[in-house]
Amino acid sequence: MQAVTDIPRPAGQINKNLEASNSDIHKYLIERCLENDSKAQYQLYRQYADAMYNVCMRMVKNEDEAKDLLQEAFVEAFTKLHTFRFEASFGSWLKRIVINKCINLLQKKRLLTISLEDSKSARRISEETQDDSYTQYEVKLVQKAITQLPEGCRVVLNLYLFEGYDHAEIGEILNVTESTSKAQYSKARKKLREIIEEEKKRLKLI
Repeated sequence: MQAVTDIPRPAGQINKNLEASNSDIHKYLIERCLENDSKAQYQLYRQYADAMYNVCMRMVKNEDEAKDLLQEAFVEAFTKLHTFRFEASFGSWLKRIVINKCINLLQKKRLLTISLEDSKSARRISEETQDDSYTQYEVKLVQKAITQLPEGCRVVLNLYLFEGYDHAEIGEILNVTESTSKAQYSKARKKLREIIEEEKKRLKLI
């Protein structure tokens, strides 16, 4: 089994991969979409659909729900496209809509519950989980372990580690404090190590 040497936090990397090398092409497509050009809408959809579907899957873990959320997000994006000001990348703007859709669904299903932590608790949890040793485990074990995390911890972990948001941004998205986001992330890391270690013992890998 191939070992993982690192799982870097790809801050901004997804957005960079999503954006076309020529920003003028993007601007042209968006301007055409504002004129209700269906071909331009389809081109924009094709450029971002796969990446945004992956975001949905990481958040809700259900293919049918991910597909529905993707469609809802694009409908909202095209409806609100006139509010896009080119101050950030279109990919970042769209991803925020996608994530908000996912968060709303999880909250409706009462799966997303993030308890408020005071700053003392946040510091204590953080001190207990300073190392990043879990990044040394095999990819499949890590992926499996992430799906077993409590919903609140898993969402924060995904937003920070995979979607590239910082804790202040996560706090804004989830309507919690920055210290709460940090505490949930620390809990997620600690729980992740525990799940992986148990799984490796079960498989007699350690």
